[in-house]
Formats: sequence, structure tokens, C-alpha cells
Amino acid sequence: MDDKLFQELASSINEAGQIKRGAEKASRTFEFSDVNVRLVRAETGLSQPQFASLLGVSAATLRNWEQGRRQPTGPARALLRIVKANPRLALETLHAELLTA
Repeated sequence: MDDKLFQELASSINEAGQIKRGAEKASRTFEFSDVNVRLVRAETGLSQPQFASLLGVSAATLRNWEQGRRQPTGPARALLRIVKANPRLALETLHAELLTA
């Protein structure tokens, strides 16, 4: 690793430490509201196993989300927001191959 890159990395780590300790404010933050997974699934009219299968997650994961033991993150959260916005279009798009069979 060259010195310039190392210094940038060290500076970033130092800045992150200052932000964590509250000595500095982050230049930007991102906040996403939690998704009510049970409500999103209910709007689709699907059972837990069906909905989990369509999302590509296990039924146990879906149950954990619905019961509040865990929260979906990253792509799962984004996908649930899309399903919430337009359940029919999202599910048709995700599984078009099932509709043409």
C-alpha cells in the first residue's frame, strides 16, 4: 500500500472514531423506517411459506421479521418496500416464469 493511500485510510479511521465518540458530527446520515413485514405480507394475501418463498428467504427468517426478533436489512428491506408499494407488480415481476408456465 502506498503512503498516500495509507494516510487517507488512517485519516478516515480517525474521523470515524471522532464521530463515534461524539466529538464530530457525520457529514451525512441515512435513516430508513422499519418495514411492517406482517402487514406487507397480509396485503399480498399469501401465507408465510408462500411469501417467504417468493422473497427467497426461509420461513423462519420471515417469522423472525414478523415477530420483531429481527429486522430485514439491505436488499431484503428494499424488496419489501417495493412489495409494499405495489404488491401485484412486484410479485409478478419477481416470478414472471410462474405466470407463463
